[in-house]
Order: sequence, then C-alpha cells, then structure tokens
Amino acid sequence: MIAVSTFYLFTPLGDATPLRAPLLARMKELDIKGTITLAPEGINATISGAKDAVEAMVEYLRTMPQFKAITHRLSQFSTQPFGRSKVKVKPELISLGAAADPSICVGSYVAPEEWNALITADDVVTIDTRNGYEYDIGHFRGALNPATRTFKQMAAFTKQHLDPKKHKRVAMYCTGGIRCEKYSAYLLTQGFEQVFHLQGGILAYLEQTPEAASLWEGHCYVFDERVAVGHGLTKSEGVVMCTGCGRALFTGQHCPACE
Repeated sequence: MIAVSTFYLFTPLGDATPLRAPLLARMKELDIKGTITLAPEGINATISGAKDAVEAMVEYLRTMPQFKAITHRLSQFSTQPFGRSKVKVKPELISLGAAADPSICVGSYVAPEEWNALITADDVVTIDTRNGYEYDIGHFRGALNPATRTFKQMAAFTKQHLDPKKHKRVAMYCTGGIRCEKYSAYLLTQGFEQVFHLQGGILAYLEQTPEAASLWEGHCYVFDERVAVGHGLTKSEGVVMCTGCGRALFTGQHCPACE
C-alpha cells in the first residue's frame, strides 16, 4: 500500500526559492512522489510513497524552524497516485484575488465531531468554498454552492450574496482546510464577526465521522489519480476524471465544460 499525506501551513517564508532544491532532493532520495508548493505565505503539499518514507519527509520539513508546526493526514491507496516528484514556487499558495492574510487572522476552527451541531443550527449559513464541480459530486447537506469555476470567484460571490449584517454566523469547508484558511481571513476583513471552518477539512471529517452519523452526501474530489474518496478515505467507485479538463464526473457522464 502507498501512503498519501496532505498538509499545509501558512507561515511567512519570504523568498521560498532557496528551499526548492533541498526539498526536491530529499523527495527523490526517499522516492516520494507528488507536489510540494512553496510561496511567501507558506507551504501546501500532497505527497505519496512508502509510509516510513512519507513520515521521514514530514520529519525533515519539521527540522526547519518555519515548518516545525506542520501536521499531516495520512490515507492509503493501492497504487502510486502520482508519477513525478515536484516542488513548485508560486506567488501565492492559493489566490483569492483579494487581500487576505491567514497568518494575521483566521476563523474559528471546528473539530469534525462538533461540525454537525454547528451546520444544523438555524442561524448558521454553511458555504462550500470549493469549485462547482467538486460540490456536484459531494457536499454537506444544506450547504450553499457558490458555483465557482475558480477560487478567485469567492470574493465576488461574497459581495453579491453575503451580508455581515444579515449573516451573523458563517461556516465553511473545503477539502483539506487551506481554502477555508484564506476565505475565513477574507470574511473577517469584510466585517463578518463569527466565522467558522471545519478543522482538517472534508478529509478529516470523512476519516473520523462514522457514516451512520454523517451529514456528508456523495464523494469528495481529490487532486490525484484516486479522483474521489468516501468515508474512511477509501477510493470512491463510479467517479472518474475528465481527460480533457480534469474535473470530476460520474461514470458515463458527459463533461459540460468540454462539450
């Protein structure tokens, strides 16, 4: 079995370029596949390999003071979901197209075991911060679908559909948590006072929540050859990736983006 690890950390790095070569060298030394993305605001990664090697890679990162606080989530897959080892340096880990700095402020974290009670409260609006096609194959019951094609559209969605005077308590979720970190920081700058996000994202919820008690409906899209996972982070059957644009589709479904 191949171990798959996901992690991110918003931490000021400045010029991250000098970190690229040593991280890539360590990945290749440990035969780790996948992608590590670096930016002035921090690190984001999904990597895979033998479990001991993945743990060694994470421990290597933790030897660096700026990455000491990294925590990661492990799942397993029968084959290697990535073909290459990559370390990218980008201007941002994820772009919202608006000012938002998670190193200054973020919303309140909500543990998976407390999530159901929050999103079923009458005064809470729950928002899916992922792309529309991700929502289409799976989402939390009652969550709003902003129907975005890119994360940058969340700022426009906010201005058109949300009001801090009306929406007093806003909950949000994404795959692993990174998009919510950025979006919750943005909402706080826009005057929203009570902002909550699912700690560890959908993946943590599906890993920890028994299916019988779950408010999750459908599948969770992941950005590798597994395409989607379900409860227990097992690969979902019946979900495929469009060879034209990479979006998730149900088996036999025609891609609306490529038609």
